[in-house]
Order: sequence, then structure tokens, then C-alpha cells
Amino acid sequence: MKTIVNKKLYEAMFLFDSAEAAADWDGVNGAIKKVLERAGAEIISIRKWDERKLAYEIDGKARGTYILCYFKADGGRVREIERDVQLSERIMRVLILCAEHREKEDMEKDTPAVLAEKQKEGGVKAAVKEAESKQIEEEELGDLEEVEEQGEEEKVEK
Repeated sequence: MKTIVNKKLYEAMFLFDSAEAAADWDGVNGAIKKVLERAGAEIISIRKWDERKLAYEIDGKARGTYILCYFKADGGRVREIERDVQLSERIMRVLILCAEHREKEDMEKDTPAVLAEKQKEGGVKAAVKEAESKQIEEEELGDLEEVEEQGEEEKVEK
């Protein structure tokens, strides 16, 4: 007799030391994947959520990087994931919630880190656009001044 495993969708927020996440992003992702794969979870997505100041220090760390992860797993295996996180030296905390009610659009929404990056890119693009328009204005003014100077020289010659 075979046991039918009904995997549910879960949302997990992992917390890492910001310095470690910045220095070894692949290692951070690898740590999450290792914990989830050990529990037989099917990873749907892993994305950086944001880097924030912590409300209180954890292991002497004042800042943390949050990583949002969606995965499918058997409900009984969630405890194994939480236990592995507690034993992990890299992962500071984890919060796992059932996400069966989540729509695909909800899971694909931009995280605060992505929004900040887009805003930064938008600001850079706006600054570049402004610089280009200033340069065009200066070139047009230079051309206009040149034309005026030529006109004045022609008047003097006459």
C-alpha cells in the first residue's frame, strides 16, 4: 500500500546576517536549498526580500537580510525544516506559513529590495535623461551664440 503525499504550498521568510548575505549570496541560497531539499520540499522561488535593521540584536548582529521563499512540502516535514534551521549556524531565524491561499500573482509581486533597485535605476535613468537634455540645451545655446556672433561680424564688415 502506497502512502499518498499531499504537498501544500508554504511561504518561508529566512533571516541571515547581512554581511554574510552580501559576501556569499550563492552560499546563502545554497543553505536554504540544502535545508528544503533535505525535507523533500519542491522549491518554487527564492528571492531577496530586503535588508533591515533588526528590532533587537541576534547573535550580536544588528542588521539582517530577509529572504522570501515559496515551496511545496508535506505538512509533517515543516518541523524538520524548522529543526534544521535551528541547528544551522548560517540561518538566524525562519518563519514558515501555509500559503495555500496565495495566488501566483501574489508570489511574483516585487519585493522591497526589487522596488528599491527599480527606483534607483529609475533615478539614474532620470538623471541621465536630465543630463542629456541639459547637454542638448547647451549645444543649442552654443549654436545660437555662434549664429549671433556670425551675424554681428557680418554687420561690422558691411
